[in-house]
Amino acid sequence: MSACPTPHWPARLWIALLIFSGVILLDGLDISMIAVAIPEIQREFGISAATAQWFVGAYILAFGGFLLLGGRCADLFGRRRVLVAGLAVFALVSVFGAFADDAFLLIVSRFVKGMAAGFTGPAAMSLLATTFAEGPQRNRAFGIFNLFEASGYSSGLLIGGLLAALDWRYIFVLPIPIAVLLLLAALRFLPPDPPRTGRMRLDIGGAAALVAGMLLLVFTLVSAEEAGWASLRTIGGFALSALLLAGFLAIERSAKQPLVRLGIFRNRRLVAANASAAFLYGGAMGFQFLIALYLQNLQGWKPWQMALVLLPAGLMVVLIGPRIGALIERFGVTRVLLAGLAAFIPCYLLMLRIGPEPDLWTVLLPASVLWGVGFALSISALMVAGTSGVADHEQGLAAGLLNSSLQVGGACGLAVVTAAIAPGTQLAMLYPGVGVILAFAVLTLLAQLIRDRRDALPRTSATARS
Repeated sequence: MSACPTPHWPARLWIALLIFSGVILLDGLDISMIAVAIPEIQREFGISAATAQWFVGAYILAFGGFLLLGGRCADLFGRRRVLVAGLAVFALVSVFGAFADDAFLLIVSRFVKGMAAGFTGPAAMSLLATTFAEGPQRNRAFGIFNLFEASGYSSGLLIGGLLAALDWRYIFVLPIPIAVLLLLAALRFLPPDPPRTGRMRLDIGGAAALVAGMLLLVFTLVSAEEAGWASLRTIGGFALSALLLAGFLAIERSAKQPLVRLGIFRNRRLVAANASAAFLYGGAMGFQFLIALYLQNLQGWKPWQMALVLLPAGLMVVLIGPRIGALIERFGVTRVLLAGLAAFIPCYLLMLRIGPEPDLWTVLLPASVLWGVGFALSISALMVAGTSGVADHEQGLAAGLLNSSLQVGGACGLAVVTAAIAPGTQLAMLYPGVGVILAFAVLTLLAQLIRDRRDALPRTSATARS
């Protein structure tokens, strides 16, 4: 089979793609850069480690809580409009955070930035899905989009380490010009939102129940290790979030203009993509956490040294990302996805071989390469699968669903890995965590294989009858 020709894009499409990709790059940078600076911020404000972890947790909490609402608002009120408003809030709050003189105010700024990202992320992704036609164009565009996303996460560790060595406040300054530049470019180069026919109403009751349920769910997950998994706060948080989300579903069934049309879940490819995204990101976040514990806490490495170990993963994304569209066209989204998911299994198996001394050449660097290959192939394929067959007017919802699955899955995975690790500073404490991320990788692959098998059964039966 010959490879399909690479689609040719005019300059306006390239500019639009760079804007969408720049938004997701900014989100990745902002999440990963702050993680490196936490010890410096903790020392300056004299706060505990439990408080300091909310510099990351507050962002994830708001990001995960507002993604579905952000995606639906983009569908209802205009994707360009929501993107520009979110970038404006992001830039303003970054200024506020750069000059904050109190830890609480800094945490509040991180929460508001996460909330803004909950609107810009799905807006950018749904703009991409509606700008590029389904098929070769969209496949290639998602490959480049995910290249920027992965680059943001991976380079953020190194950039954050360098900036923190000068002054941790520079980490809050850097996103300001990037957000302003993206905002101006969106106003200049993205076409205005089309006029809406009919009156559009936001499902206020559903939105309130959904945001409250998602916020409480993510908060309970993020704080479960500190509060205790069997504590009244954790159990009560899970129970109340389940009630709120059940109430949200009840509201959506009777709403005339629901926030989330429940019929969208009849799309089996979308459902499978979201489930796989949650498991995949749970394992990925757990892997990064375990690498950090091993190299920084046990081996005494600097954050930038750890970032160099993960550099091959970033290089794999850079090499594969621009070619993902051609790979999907040649082999199909299912085969590319399965190949990506399969790469995580030997990666995590290698982590079982970590020893008292870091083994760069036969353990850490090969694991980094495999992780990069798996991430580059599977994330792009999941985004293609999760938005395929979805109507244009629901692309924001599909993007919000997929991003919510990634963030909540990441929070769940990290929480489970953290709970599995035995207390102490011995190497043996890490192995149960490696077992957890390995289980995530196996379950993700099995889920896709089962879905593909079920999809094949009707075709097989039809062939037999004919």
